[in-house]
Amino acid sequence: MIGIVAIVLALGLLMYLAYRGLSLLLLAPALAMLVALAAQAPLLASYTQVFMGAAGGFVISYFPLFLLGAVFGKLMEDSGSAEVLAGAIVARLGEARAILAVVLACAVMTYGGVSLFVVAFAVYPIAAALFRRADLPKRLMPATIALGAFTFTMTALPGTPAIQNAIPMPYFGTSPFAAPGLGIITGLVMLGLGQAWLSHRARRARLAGEGYGAHEEARPTTAGLRERAAGEGFDLAEVAPTPDMASPPSLALAVTPIVLVIALNLVFTAWVIPAMETGYLAESRYGATGIEALRGLWSVIAALVIAIGVLILTNRRRLPGLTGSLDSGANASLLPIFNTASLVGFGAVIASLAAFETLSGWVTSLGGDNPLISLAIAVNLLAGMTGSASGGMSIALATLGETYLAMGQAAGIAPELLHRVTAVATGGLDALPHNGAVITLLSICGLSHRESYLDIAVVAVLVPLLSLGLLIVLGSLFGAF
Repeated sequence: MIGIVAIVLALGLLMYLAYRGLSLLLLAPALAMLVALAAQAPLLASYTQVFMGAAGGFVISYFPLFLLGAVFGKLMEDSGSAEVLAGAIVARLGEARAILAVVLACAVMTYGGVSLFVVAFAVYPIAAALFRRADLPKRLMPATIALGAFTFTMTALPGTPAIQNAIPMPYFGTSPFAAPGLGIITGLVMLGLGQAWLSHRARRARLAGEGYGAHEEARPTTAGLRERAAGEGFDLAEVAPTPDMASPPSLALAVTPIVLVIALNLVFTAWVIPAMETGYLAESRYGATGIEALRGLWSVIAALVIAIGVLILTNRRRLPGLTGSLDSGANASLLPIFNTASLVGFGAVIASLAAFETLSGWVTSLGGDNPLISLAIAVNLLAGMTGSASGGMSIALATLGETYLAMGQAAGIAPELLHRVTAVATGGLDALPHNGAVITLLSICGLSHRESYLDIAVVAVLVPLLSLGLLIVLGSLFGAF
């Protein structure tokens, strides 16, 4: 009983102290050791063998994705491509569809691998001008950006290079395109419901004569946002507003790297890597594994490397400080991966305790005969407690991934469906008020939780949860497709 209480208290403290801004690099191991102490487990062994073993394993597996994703996003930003994409979408849809224009601008960039923080900085000035011209309440702007950047492109759409879509792959032996039909349907539902809510709110505001409101448009400095973003594990010192450029790239040039990431990801996943001779992977020096466990990771890595190369070659004149951009992107990858790895280590220590067997038995029984329900609840709860989609997913899969895979196989559930449910489940309770991305987005927009969080909660928490329920129902009825 003492062990269960300690686990629950540790998770509560992790959520509260992360919200208060304490670094996860310190917080996660400290709380893990407190739980181990309460459970009378050996402290040093719990830290060096369990915590660091799990954290190091996560870094080994996923560092290339964090590194390449951050570099790609930084180059998209510094070359002016991100701003060109956002501006083009907004210009084509116009003021009458201002909300949809901002949502799609964010969606295109995040689906192409651009960091949501870069997207927020790039889209904000365009969204502010558009909302002002359309006389839409500025308080709806954070939810509009969140719908495009935090929801369907992060978890539902097949092939997205987001880390939330990559983490389940080695656990279930799947690819980034797992359950593509279900992913597209779920993504469209998120987009449709979220857009309907924001349009409804905009109509009510117009009837009330609210208008844009009196707001200062000065954007916050990156230094002022750095600490607030730490909860999500992204160093905002590496993210700055894109400077004005004398010769921005054309729309075709700006969109090419994003198209390459998506298309090459599919090509490598479906044709190139399956055709490779990979029998050597069974050797112990290569981890005694198989291609199914690595295909998804290799596909994303290869696609990002090629897209980065093309981005540099086609925008060399626009990247006079290429070395600085590469360094900034590389440095920006470090804090996110080590924060997430610390959460994985925390979860590993929790899972090593005897009390966790009782908790895991309770969680895995919640869905009755349907492990998809139990999986969705476990991932959502942990994502909510940690305030991190990737962190909550990592803890859930590191501790219960094999269990859910076995339960799925016993119930005749395809691993691809487990993958998609896991990914979509991370995008629900992760966006609670203490989430670092939510706090940072509100700061960029110059608004408070009181002004804007209700709409963020609807589009980034309630709508994804409803979409997750639909995904589970469709998956249970028709399987993965």
